[in-house]
Amino acid sequence: MTIEMNTKYGNIDVSREVVAVIAGGAAVDCYGIVGMASQKQLKDGITDLLGKENLARGVVIREEGEQIHIDMYIIVSYGTKISEVAHNVQQKVKYQLSQMLGLKVSSVNIFVSGVRVTN
Repeated sequence: MTIEMNTKYGNIDVSREVVAVIAGGAAVDCYGIVGMASQKQLKDGITDLLGKENLARGVVIREEGEQIHIDMYIIVSYGTKISEVAHNVQQKVKYQLSQMLGLKVSSVNIFVSGVRVTN
């Protein structure tokens, strides 16, 4: 599936995978984020920390009419204020998608899948 955008020059189709990789990359750059988590939890509630090559697996893109909603599954660093980290991720993802693709995102929903102690 693709996200279609109409410009004065014609139509642009952007793959959902591209949008998910951009959103995941923007999230990982934020302070307090250890990494992205898989949207499916492993056995016993343990989450899998995704590497840089599969950031898109922790992002779900939903379209409802003209609106685009993004669900992100993240793992935060121990000792950070989770609400501030989530707010920063929401702002940065919206900004990056607006700047890179001209895409207006209606909502960015953050699901904190875990907390990790980092060195």
